[in-house]
Amino acid sequence: MPEANQRTSSRKKNQAVDLDTIGLEMGNKPPQALDVEEAVLGAMLIEPASIDEAMEELSVSCFYDKRHQTIFEAMSALVLEHTPIDIITVSQKLKEKGTLEEVGGSVYLAGLSQKVGAAAHMEYYIKILKQKTIQRDLITASHEILKKSYDDSVKVDDLIDIAQTRVYSAIQNNVKKEVQDIGSIINAAMDDIQEMQGQTGLNGVPSGFPSIDRITMGWQKSDLIILAARPSVGKTAFSLNLARNAAVDHHMPVAFFSLEMSAIQLAKRLMTSESGLSADKIKGGTTLESYEWEQLEYKLKNLIKAPLYIDDTPGIPVMEFRTKVKTLVKNKGVRLIFVDYLQLMQGPAELRGMREQEVAAISRTLKATAKELDVPIIALSQLSRNAVQRSGGNGKPVLSDLRESGSIEQDADMVLFIHRPEFLGMSENPEDKEVTQIIIAKHRNGETGEIPMLFKSEQVRFVELDDALAAQALNIPSGMNQAPQEAGAYDPFAGDAPFSGGFPDGFGAQGF
Repeated sequence: MPEANQRTSSRKKNQAVDLDTIGLEMGNKPPQALDVEEAVLGAMLIEPASIDEAMEELSVSCFYDKRHQTIFEAMSALVLEHTPIDIITVSQKLKEKGTLEEVGGSVYLAGLSQKVGAAAHMEYYIKILKQKTIQRDLITASHEILKKSYDDSVKVDDLIDIAQTRVYSAIQNNVKKEVQDIGSIINAAMDDIQEMQGQTGLNGVPSGFPSIDRITMGWQKSDLIILAARPSVGKTAFSLNLARNAAVDHHMPVAFFSLEMSAIQLAKRLMTSESGLSADKIKGGTTLESYEWEQLEYKLKNLIKAPLYIDDTPGIPVMEFRTKVKTLVKNKGVRLIFVDYLQLMQGPAELRGMREQEVAAISRTLKATAKELDVPIIALSQLSRNAVQRSGGNGKPVLSDLRESGSIEQDADMVLFIHRPEFLGMSENPEDKEVTQIIIAKHRNGETGEIPMLFKSEQVRFVELDDALAAQALNIPSGMNQAPQEAGAYDPFAGDAPFSGGFPDGFGAQGF
């Protein structure tokens, strides 16, 4: 404890010196209220009721005078030791730390006890000290930003992120959330429930797949969702389906960061899914007939107008990603973000070559970004070969298969796996090639389960089992080939058929 206090004291001293230097450069004194600092410390020495209030709201950095910082540290140590605070106990604690003479001795403490304002004004005094702290922190942040702005070795994207983070931290560090009583929380919850009654039942961004939305209630704000699978199983296709459903059917702004495929390639995949034409025709391998051109133009009308934003910067550094995402959320109102895929991002430069730590840093940054911006982030991830090599379990992936870092599993609020047994050679029936399972392996705020789907590879899209069966019976296109629904019309809870959470026995493509 003494060592920690000394380190804190040293850090604050250095900060004070920096502020004094900055003040001299600017021709001004750093913001301070020494008389208020004295009044607060004096009240704490003689008014026990003032101690808890001050300890809850203030920190060492709220005091500008180095002597006052040292005295407050001693008081904090006494509180942790459950020792009463008065002139004698504080003097003894300072003597133990060897700093009593540094603050002016017992005489200075006695002087503080005579500079007490009205105890009823304590709240106002604390407010003044916090305001001065925010001012000083903003000055320090601005000075740091100014120095880095002159440093050509600092990338502009990193500079923007540093500036945003430092200013935000300067404000937030001094804003404490009040404790709420259960009554007010329940009233807020009741208002939230009442508001949801007129909605579709989802309180997050819809996936467009009712079976998924029944479990997730939509992609939730501030969540980091990991979508993982082995290569070529359909991660990008599924994520594009999710992005398209949110942007086209529900008109919600979506950002898609593609580190592997170009924007043109992604657009062609979306065009294939939207039009119902084969991927070979969209890629140019087969000539389009005139009526197919008309079909393509007609089907793409809604996709063209959709608020879907694509960034295909290869190997984007995680700090550049943060900067771009902040801009998209602020200027475009983006409500859902995709990263394809996590392992291709660049982590902090100092961790290059330490792959596990670099991936862990990327994972933490994605979670922190989702929380800071209050939007869900769906990050795609590769799986290790263990999922294929493991005997038993039909090759189903498990959380430990997430590649290169256990931090991904830890940071994620939800982990989804795409499992295609036939593609991985786990099924002897060739007719099962479309059979797919979406496995919700981790769900911090809800249930887990397995959702049966079909993957239409020629149209690069996933369809729900119920949709596929209904489409087959009516001999019409299914899923995304139908006309887009109006926003608010989508209801994942409609229908009487219960969700089974798995494949029916003996189900396969022959079931059609």
